[in-house]
Amino acid sequence: MTNSELEKTANEVRKSIVTALHSAKSGHPGGSLSAADLMTYLYFEEMNVDPKNPKMENRDRFVLSKGHVAPALYSVLAHKGYFPVGDLTTLRHTGSYLQGHPDMKHIPGVDMSSGSLGQGLSCAVGMALAAKLDKKDYRVYAMCGDGEIQEGQIWEAAMWAGSRNLDNLTVIIDNNNLQIDGTIEEVCSPYPIDKKFEAFQFHVINIDGNDMEQIRAAFDEAKSVKGMPTAIIAKTTKGKGVSFMENQVGWHGKAPNDDELAQAIKDLEKAGEA
Repeated sequence: MTNSELEKTANEVRKSIVTALHSAKSGHPGGSLSAADLMTYLYFEEMNVDPKNPKMENRDRFVLSKGHVAPALYSVLAHKGYFPVGDLTTLRHTGSYLQGHPDMKHIPGVDMSSGSLGQGLSCAVGMALAAKLDKKDYRVYAMCGDGEIQEGQIWEAAMWAGSRNLDNLTVIIDNNNLQIDGTIEEVCSPYPIDKKFEAFQFHVINIDGNDMEQIRAAFDEAKSVKGMPTAIIAKTTKGKGVSFMENQVGWHGKAPNDDELAQAIKDLEKAGEA
């Protein structure tokens, strides 16, 4: 797909995110919207996956370590064809397979259940090691939040990945600079993120994570790196694409009401036309 086509797809993903959250009456729009471009690129351009064969043995793997932004993952999976887009409005409803956090046992295309922050990267590191041991050429991608990397387990996993030269692993940090209680500096600053990953023997790439051209270049570069894992530090805008949600910490974890949904869709329609 061209960058323009990917941008249009990401915009449709964002519409589905806010629609699903409105239906659920709860959830996490801010981080879901900030990560939408990165996840769209992964599933529509980067990764070797097949919606018709979700358990394909040599598929690339994705772990959403920041599992609370499941609405972004579900929207991308639905638009990719893993399950009907219409099912997104059952998000968080009693009896729905689309739970508040990803569930690998019930949701097609989900490679690892997640939700407890800090744990997903360890799972991804294990997957990357398994590929090496089995002499498979699939790649593993993990997305972490910038607030999530305040968890110590993240750095244990990073240290191990670097020491084992896992060049089939790419870690994406969604650096939107806001977590539930405020800016990440106010809560417990992880900056400089890039220097920390470099210290753990990662190849580091800094990008604008809402710019499809930069996203493409970063993943292309990551695939060319040998002998060490890659960390893509993606500077993003929390609530990206919805005017009243952008850079507003209050939209970390609440759903839009009827009027707010209408305004959000209007903003995204305008962006789609642009």
